Amino acid sequence: QVQFEESGGDLVQPGGSLRLSCAVSGNDRNIYVMGWYRQAPNQPRLLVANIINDGRINYADSVKGRFTISRGNADNTVILQMNSLKPEDTAVYYCRAGYITDRRGLEWYDTWGQGTRVTVST
Repeated sequence: QVQFEESGGDLVQPGGSLRLSCAVSGNDRNIYVMGWYRQAPNQPRLLVANIINDGRINYADSVKGRFTISRGNADNTVILQMNSLKPEDTAVYYCRAGYITDRRGLEWYDTWGQGTRVTVST
């Protein structure tokens, strides 16, 4: 069964930086895309950024220019470098992975990890 292990969350002051990491294990398919999502209290879980195997990257408008997503040195890992953090970045951050099937194209693993909590506050 696929598992996601997120780490790196912490309490940080506005303007600070954090580096989140996610490791995926137990996947039975080659991972095609990896992404970071976040969920603030009483809010839906939203995409932050994703990265495809061919290098294409997408960012939510709210994080463009401040966050950078990259694949880690180890297989099936993804990094989110967060700079110039704002209080509105406060959330639990989760990673997600998708793969390609012949019949249905892109499929996402429907498992979520525990997430890692980021709090931006004075």
